[in-house]
Amino acid sequence: MLPFQVNDSIQLKLIQYQDRDELYSLIDENRVILREWLLWVDKRQSPEDLDTVIEMWTRNYEERNGFDAGIWLNQELVGMLGLHYIDWKNKATSIGYFLSESSQGKGIITTSIQKLSTYLFNELKLNRIMIQCAENNLKSRAIPEKIGFINEGTSRQAQWLYDHYENIVTYSLLSRDWQEEVST
Repeated sequence: MLPFQVNDSIQLKLIQYQDRDELYSLIDENRVILREWLLWVDKRQSPEDLDTVIEMWTRNYEERNGFDAGIWLNQELVGMLGLHYIDWKNKATSIGYFLSESSQGKGIITTSIQKLSTYLFNELKLNRIMIQCAENNLKSRAIPEKIGFINEGTSRQAQWLYDHYENIVTYSLLSRDWQEEVST
């Protein structure tokens, strides 16, 4: 499935070893804004720190267990979109994402998730997609809300983030909801 052409300017591609330094630079240049919401940022202090995760991402993709893809905008790496573990029995998965500060507000993630959702529901025949966001991360929460994901509720103090707990909001989209949304 990867690479996945979202539109003329956006492409999702599996992160591979040759992308390591570019990915590290993206993380490092956006460290302050990413660290506000993502626990793994401090674990990435050099390009070499990405070697084991890139190996895991490759293995997951080969085993049809999701993917971690770079988001390229006009051939420039601007973020990542992850399709987490796929529960094939229940036909469910979840999506995570981040974007460089300079690329935010342009509809890149929204457009990517919309196109990917159509693929997941129509081609992979999944039934449920979830997105979880920190309650106070309003930019991240705006994405599933704009696409039509349903807010299922808030898990109180569900994630320890460096020095405090964050409430986590869970959104979901069902195949039948997507079919109704696309046909209207």
